[in-house]
Amino acid sequence: MKKKFTLEIASPCSEDFNKMIPNANGSFCNSCMKNVIDLSKKTNSEVAKFIAETKDQNICARLKVTQLDQEFEYSEASKINNLKYAAVAASLLLASNVSGQEKTTVKTEIVSPPSNHLMGKVAYNHNVRQELWITVKGKLLDATTNKPFERKIYPNLVLRINDSENAFRINAETGEFSIPVKVLKSSKSFIVTITGDDYYLSKEIPFAIQSVKNNVLMQDIIIGEGELTKVMIAGGLGINYK
Repeated sequence: MKKKFTLEIASPCSEDFNKMIPNANGSFCNSCMKNVIDLSKKTNSEVAKFIAETKDQNICARLKVTQLDQEFEYSEASKINNLKYAAVAASLLLASNVSGQEKTTVKTEIVSPPSNHLMGKVAYNHNVRQELWITVKGKLLDATTNKPFERKIYPNLVLRINDSENAFRINAETGEFSIPVKVLKSSKSFIVTITGDDYYLSKEIPFAIQSVKNNVLMQDIIIGEGELTKVMIAGGLGINYK
């Protein structure tokens, strides 16, 4: 029998998950003296399996905010049904092995297709995409105050530009950053990704190669209220069955 459910955290916890002590069963919270299970990195099927195995336990968990809007599903099968499925699977496997042994080798003939050749002058495409390395320098500022973000609310903010694998930490006191990045001369914008513990933002920033001086682009990044969205939530886990 299939069971559908959604998750909820009625009273979100304000403790810093990154300061908890990791262990085999999650991360230990010294405040409530409990393990917090991180479900944010699990797939829907992994979450459903976890809930099926722990549905009668009192769980404290960490989730993505988007997981609260998702519907999960798991199957409850009786032991008798499980034995039936196992017997059917075994018989199918045995039949497959016997059938495989009875098959004879089929001879195949490979026919090579005729090769076609073209002759003439080779043309070159001169529209080569020109890339260059530049350093983007500036400040990350709150649009409301025109000051750096409050580090107590938004700790450990880091910045990426385009598809760079490297993230660079933003100075918590001044909001300053300096990031080397590869760009196309023809680019009209670049993508800025900002993360900080439980917060996330991806934003397109206009860009013009004419603004680059001595391979340096001076570019402040102004973030409006609500643009840095909360992506993680933790607390006592509730299960709402459909």
